[in-house]
Amino acid sequence: MSDEAQIRELIERWAAAVRAGDLDAVLADHADDIVMYDVPPPNEGVRGIDAYRETWPPFFAWLAEGAVFEIVSLDVTAGEDVAFALALLRCGKPEEFRADPDNRLRLTIGLRKIDGRWAVVHEHHSFPLPIADPAAETKLSALQ
Repeated sequence: MSDEAQIRELIERWAAAVRAGDLDAVLADHADDIVMYDVPPPNEGVRGIDAYRETWPPFFAWLAEGAVFEIVSLDVTAGEDVAFALALLRCGKPEEFRADPDNRLRLTIGLRKIDGRWAVVHEHHSFPLPIADPAAETKLSALQ
């Protein structure tokens, strides 16, 4: 199996574990020194597998209230021992999708090959920030 296929399988397995609320499986392919920047605080992210583990129970409880967590698209770029993946996910409750059907969670994953196996060393989750003020949107465009 190619490195790209291995990474795709790892990410699909992780997403299935998230949906199932299976904490051990969520953690399975993550490095001990993982860094994650998440939607909720802390703004400086979490560092280390123990801090990463602590972020999941509240998310599992939110999913149990009827939220979805589905990969819509996934792109993987794999080198010899470093790789990254970019994904868009449907992540929200039905009422949120009624209000904004196109909203997607953005996910970037960095991986390293450690002892012959791919491991997640970095995760970054974010939602686009809605901009209601046209003047603010113009300023943001000018900065890009």
